[in-house]
Amino acid sequence: MRTLGIDYGDARVGVAVSDLLGITAQGVKTIKNTGIKKLLAELKEVIDEYKPEKIVIGLPKNMDGSEGFRAQATREFAKRFEEIYDGKIVFWDERLSSMGAKRYLNETNTRGKKRKEVLDTVAACIILEGYLTANPF
Repeated sequence: MRTLGIDYGDARVGVAVSDLLGITAQGVKTIKNTGIKKLLAELKEVIDEYKPEKIVIGLPKNMDGSEGFRAQATREFAKRFEEIYDGKIVFWDERLSSMGAKRYLNETNTRGKKRKEVLDTVAACIILEGYLTANPF
């Protein structure tokens, strides 16, 4: 069964999915966050297509491990997400996922508009890969 990874943000939401064996993560898309109803509708389409067994949502913690405003906003999103998904939802520490995504895009020389379009999807892949590596099978 597949696992879906989500990098939630106020402006954009990155989505990744595991392979059927739960070993690797592939980017699915970046969704512009123009409102919760539209966001949930687009995420529902992804869920219907991939039928994930569980969802991993990146939880943005502060570097000292505490949770601030962004973590609270992510938890509120997860509560709304339960309106469209009744499976298992797991939070995963995403402290360095955006930095890792930026480093990856630098190494692949991805610039300009394309960079902005894929940054959140790459971050979702990093979140999901971290979870899959720590929780094999």
